[in-house]
Amino acid sequence: MQSFIGEIGSAPLLFGAGERALAEQLFAGLKAMSFDGVGISRETYGPGETQAMALIETAAKQHGLETCWDAARNLIVRLPGAAPELPVAATGSHVDSVPEGGNYDGAAGVIAGLMTLIAAKRLGGRQRTLELYVLRGEESAWYGGPCYFGSRALFGQLEASDFASARRGSDVTLGAAMAACGADMAALTAGAPLLRPEHFQAWIELHIEQGPVLVAKAKPVGIVTGIRGNVRHRRVVCRGEAAHSGAVPRWLRHDAVLAMAELLMRIDEHWRVLLEWGEDLVVTSGIVETNPREHAVSRVPGEVSFALEYRSQDAKTLQSFGALIRSECDQIGAKRGVAFDLGPALPTKPAKMSEDLVERAAAVAAAKAIPAEIMPSGAGHDTAVFANAGVPATMIFVRNEHGSHNPNEAMDMADFFLGAEVLGQTLLDIAVQPEGDRP
Repeated sequence: MQSFIGEIGSAPLLFGAGERALAEQLFAGLKAMSFDGVGISRETYGPGETQAMALIETAAKQHGLETCWDAARNLIVRLPGAAPELPVAATGSHVDSVPEGGNYDGAAGVIAGLMTLIAAKRLGGRQRTLELYVLRGEESAWYGGPCYFGSRALFGQLEASDFASARRGSDVTLGAAMAACGADMAALTAGAPLLRPEHFQAWIELHIEQGPVLVAKAKPVGIVTGIRGNVRHRRVVCRGEAAHSGAVPRWLRHDAVLAMAELLMRIDEHWRVLLEWGEDLVVTSGIVETNPREHAVSRVPGEVSFALEYRSQDAKTLQSFGALIRSECDQIGAKRGVAFDLGPALPTKPAKMSEDLVERAAAVAAAKAIPAEIMPSGAGHDTAVFANAGVPATMIFVRNEHGSHNPNEAMDMADFFLGAEVLGQTLLDIAVQPEGDRP
């Protein structure tokens, strides 16, 4: 990857050799404690996540920062300002990972945030308090779909269905895992917010880009304008009729697999047309299963299950596309003599970022001659929870090859330090301001 670390402009660097060395040490420490033989595994509300958070807390305390744990067992690192009554400038991310994931997803934002507070303490002159949130349970991989547990807990958004979600491959519920980590289950199940949106003047999260845009554009940093919402059907079931593959002709079959295939092809064609019309949309079916106790080469499949997810920055697009899918299910069901059960839909709202914060971050990047792409986020993030709760928010992306949610994440540290410069300077510019409306 092309590096721009030697091309920083006239604006002074925020981070010195000490903060940079600490970042290298923390990434190495996280990898050492979480390597599973293939990649990184830090389970949501599991021992690995807690251990990683403790590593961050130890480093924060060593640099004279305040720390505390809230009712959801999020870790909060704090650097008080001269006017602690003012809304805070905040950053943060997560340290849980998908199974056999990479070492930078989430952790990059936490480490960049810690660097920011350490540098701010060294520089002084802050009016607003700076806070770093190490959030629990951002990933959906461990509990079958629900996610953003730590950030949603902040705003009182956890529901009974979240606590009842079962861990993959076991009967352990999220509620039990949270309790085992020391969470205050009485407070969380009551649904009261742990913080009000007015607590925050601004929220900015740094994260690796989980797609190929920055690599393709040869830019080290992205500034995010919005985050796609999504609708997930974790298990769609198509039921037809099992039959002998040699004895039943085509016109008498009720083949569940062919019905599913036709549905997915129709969905793909609608997707293509909507993109031509300028709509923002992505569609994925990441799991397809026939019953291994019944499937056979010589059996017409009577049942197939599959996952279906679609994402967009536009809530109306999500709504209309969902209606289109239901219509196609009805038409194909009638044509082929099958029935589709979509099951419950798990929606996440799209999130619009603060235009003021996007402009501030872009100005910082320009002042430091850091090439930055203004772009949306296709992946979901905790920042969407903050933005939809009414907190002015944006994100800083760092270029990363080979995608994410795999052990081959390839964030260059030179790019990371450039992204951290944009994050840190933008937050410090906000923290030194004693007055002003929220961005």
